[in-house]
Amino acid sequence: MAGHSTEIVRKPRADAVRNRERVLEAAKAVFSAGGSEASLEAVARHAGVGIGTLYRHFPTREALYEAVYRREVEQLGDLAEQLQNAPDPVEALRRWLRANVEFVATKKGMVAALALVAHGSTELHAYSFDRLTKAIGTLLARAVAAGEIRADISAEDVLRALIGMCYMHDQAGWQTTTLRLLDVFVDGLRVRPASAATAKPAKTKARRKPAR
Repeated sequence: MAGHSTEIVRKPRADAVRNRERVLEAAKAVFSAGGSEASLEAVARHAGVGIGTLYRHFPTREALYEAVYRREVEQLGDLAEQLQNAPDPVEALRRWLRANVEFVATKKGMVAALALVAHGSTELHAYSFDRLTKAIGTLLARAVAAGEIRADISAEDVLRALIGMCYMHDQAGWQTTTLRLLDVFVDGLRVRPASAATAKPAKTKARRKPAR
């Protein structure tokens, strides 16, 4: 009708969506292998797109770093949802925590740049903390409900412990050490059998003094 305008919201073209995903996958690989100095040109070559295509999606290096980070956080959230159907709730929690170690290994080359991005974006920090806390919460609640994990631990506690264990990410062999610590941590969260928790050490019978 005359006088009325219809606003049309166009969805991104399929090839544009594919190109964006290819760039993010390439960025993850290049940044992981090459560190924070890896060039955007290297990312474009790895993705098989022109540098102009990369810049259309991510106009700055920081924008690309943040997009990779958000994508990894979202994938960890999705993994937690998938693991809710795993038969063993404790092993599901352990598997998710191990996936986080891989996540840290992937982004360790971006730590310096991400620190700058996150410093100027409290929203990014809040988003990642909230998403990861919710992911842990779903797995933790299931393990607690099954009577496998103690109930006096919160999702925030687990996330902070995980962050602390990954703090050594810049040291050689850190992943092996962190995975071992994760196993110790998860085993420490397990509910001990009542018999073992309440059992008292047997008393040693006093020896009778020989009659004189």
